[in-house]
Amino acid sequence: MVSRTWIVIPLFNEAPIIGSVIKDLLPVFPHVVCIDDGSTDTSARAAREAGAVVVQHPVNLGQGAALQTGFEYVMNDPEMSCVVTFDADGQHRVADAADMVRRVQSGEADVVLGSRFLDGRTKIGPVKRLVLRTAALQTRWSTGMHLTDAHNGLRVMSRQVVGSIHLTQNRMAHASELIDLLSKLKPRWTEHPVEIIYTEYSKSKGQSLLNSVNIMADLLFR
Repeated sequence: MVSRTWIVIPLFNEAPIIGSVIKDLLPVFPHVVCIDDGSTDTSARAAREAGAVVVQHPVNLGQGAALQTGFEYVMNDPEMSCVVTFDADGQHRVADAADMVRRVQSGEADVVLGSRFLDGRTKIGPVKRLVLRTAALQTRWSTGMHLTDAHNGLRVMSRQVVGSIHLTQNRMAHASELIDLLSKLKPRWTEHPVEIIYTEYSKSKGQSLLNSVNIMADLLFR
């Protein structure tokens, strides 16, 4: 049986950048699905025109819900062997994703989780660094998984693992929920060094600060 990798991209109001993200992915990963989570701009059209499959939520449900829809969509492909979760805002590197996929396809691991703290490529502010380090420490205490980066959106999972995942937390808490589920499933897992590129586009949207606030709220109230 032919095996193939699917890229799953949660998509919400990223019309200016999603086309270039998809065009960078397609030469390496020809199977890309974007879950348009109730965007109010032209994100869905831009993604289709760039060459991705688009599945649309009629209203905004949150990134966790978009990922779960993506997982259910790709599980319908009997030749899907693994799944990459990839952000829509241009912060991930295709080369990192390809290296992570190779580690799953080689049989080394069932799950490869990206970490921006395993090398020095990612330039990150002190506040966000503190929040992410705190989140990783809390995750170690609650799950026993010794992660260095618990809220990285770049992940690769085998078909068997994806088929066992059912996210119920629709918004930022989904990242912690996913790690909790993995700790119970006990797949073979490892981390892989990745670079997060904080672009002028993402900074203009306030993503770095907003994500830090959301992560801290998740830690305090989950």
